[in-house]
Amino acid sequence: MAAPLRGTQSLVGQMGWVFARPSLTLLEVAWRWVFGIPLLAVCWTLARHILAVLPLDSGGVNAIDPQNPWVAATQVSNAWALYRPHVAGVLHWLAPVAALGWIAVSAVGRSAVLKRMEPGLRFRPLGLRILQMMVLQAAFLLGLLATFWGWYRSIGWVAATHITTAGEPDLVGYSVWLIFLSLGFYTLWALVSWALSIAPLLMLLEERSALSSLGQSLRLGKAFSGKLVEINLVMGIVKLALIVLAMVLSAAPLPFSDQLGTDALHGIGAVALVFYFVASDYFQVVRLKGFVEFWRMFRGEQTSEMAR
Repeated sequence: MAAPLRGTQSLVGQMGWVFARPSLTLLEVAWRWVFGIPLLAVCWTLARHILAVLPLDSGGVNAIDPQNPWVAATQVSNAWALYRPHVAGVLHWLAPVAALGWIAVSAVGRSAVLKRMEPGLRFRPLGLRILQMMVLQAAFLLGLLATFWGWYRSIGWVAATHITTAGEPDLVGYSVWLIFLSLGFYTLWALVSWALSIAPLLMLLEERSALSSLGQSLRLGKAFSGKLVEINLVMGIVKLALIVLAMVLSAAPLPFSDQLGTDALHGIGAVALVFYFVASDYFQVVRLKGFVEFWRMFRGEQTSEMAR
């Protein structure tokens, strides 16, 4: 009897399959950048407006001492106290608008990628399925925000217990907890987000409602769920590796900064950033393909029999 197939053993083949179909990655990049580029343009315009009201010199940002981290931390805190009301006023309306925009664009974009990957799917850009997809994307965003909120509150607790005015700050302890909690919450999200990621596939592949898909995503069985968790964890590691690789690419020319010049360094940094985003989108499609293949392995025949 053949040994059971591990979730990651098929990833190489799926990477080749997606690489041979660049239109899938281009479609994934397109819908993400259709949302991201206008949002960055809006943020840049609003930031310039805030800096026009409160310039960097007035906020003390230009006077930050990079040689003394404790002094710099106090200077950054004082500067942030000046800018925080302006930033909070903008985020009060920008954050909900951006969230609604991401939900709408990602619902259409993710459905289009799945339709391209599985031509037999029923997909209409203005149909009821898109509204249901928006519900599932909203659930995914809420889960991500809840994880980030938990990380933020945990870091606040670490700061309150390790950096106090009563004694000398425990910088080592704070750094250890910062790294531990950051990696911990990152791993936690990789462990639990598969249920929110597989729900849109169940809705489209099995023609379920949004609420039924969310409920079914938690009742897939140990074998199927284990494969999804394994793929999610590996893709989380891959994303960390891409971040490190992008940092290395952007930092490699620094010893030659005098010969290259500032503009060339900025250009190389931009290229490294674009590389990270494109590579990350490519692996998002690979993960999606992996989810579809394991759905076909564990539930495809069952769904076909129920349809007949």
